Amino acid sequence: MTILVTGSAGFIGANFVLDWLGGTDESVVSLDKLTYAGNRQNLASLDGDSRHHFVHGDIADQALVSALLAQHQPRAVLNFAAESHVDRSILGPEEFIQTNIVGTFRLLESVKAYWQQLPAERAGTFRFLHVSTDEVYGSLGAADAAFTEQHQYEPNSPYSASKAASDHLVRAYHHTYGLPVLTTNCSNNYGPYHFPEKLIPLVIHNALAGKELPIYGDGQQVRDWLYVTDHCSAIRRVLADGKLGETYNVGGWNEKANLDVVKTLCAILDQEQPRADGRSYAEQIAFVKDRPGHDRRYAIDAGKLERELGWKPAETFETGIRKTVRWYLDHQAWVAHITSGAYREWMSKQYQ
Repeated sequence: MTILVTGSAGFIGANFVLDWLGGTDESVVSLDKLTYAGNRQNLASLDGDSRHHFVHGDIADQALVSALLAQHQPRAVLNFAAESHVDRSILGPEEFIQTNIVGTFRLLESVKAYWQQLPAERAGTFRFLHVSTDEVYGSLGAADAAFTEQHQYEPNSPYSASKAASDHLVRAYHHTYGLPVLTTNCSNNYGPYHFPEKLIPLVIHNALAGKELPIYGDGQQVRDWLYVTDHCSAIRRVLADGKLGETYNVGGWNEKANLDVVKTLCAILDQEQPRADGRSYAEQIAFVKDRPGHDRRYAIDAGKLERELGWKPAETFETGIRKTVRWYLDHQAWVAHITSGAYREWMSKQYQ
């Protein structure tokens, strides 16, 4: 038995592959384009493991995807491949359109053709699981109820609009062609292997480097935080027992304002790796101009996933954030490798 995982060298995809092979002998075929956020080193521990086959390629390459499906005959395809950083989508949305919309469309076309030629028994158990985001639902007010699966789509950034479009394509391929699909919409992930352009790894990296810790606007934007291995366990549950055509929201039940997250990180770093001058990392906090169209609050109601599939997160924010800080402190070589020239240029441009 084999599964095909796209976007497998990215943050969530890599954690999923590592987690999957840590708990089962079922083989994984990994496909990743290896853009700036796709890091082959994330999967280095699997080098030489016969259960893992890595392929450098694009989900939009239908010939390649079709050949991989024909060769490896997976029982499931899990699509993690995506451009995912809102800031980058504001400065350059075209890559998001190409990967998240065109890429998902071409992947669906390849998967549909593969599924349609499977013997009836295998076709009946095949699954296509599409990993998406809570940002497709738009922004919430302070007193609004959390997003459920019935919340209407109101994407506000080029990134979230492109992910919303991909969700709609997946839904359409189920209702039009009968493709056996499942969709998950997750809240903000954090944990090991997170590329340091996102808030938590960026703050850890800048704090240790003695740089400013940039916070947009007043820092009161609220997000629900989900430890990445909890997300991986939720995807396994949905893959195993999710109802075809359904969407499942995945959240950590941890709403936090960005400023509070940064202050928590500073307090942990003060304990784990104090500054040489004995002062708090919180002194490095710097408020910067808010980004255009910045959503004020996201919150996920993951009750459906708990009621129907018995899943709930194992980590609290307090336990998960300490594990995350410790991982970055123990993996400074990984951070140094990926924060070279192109990354520094991006940071300078974004926060100038």
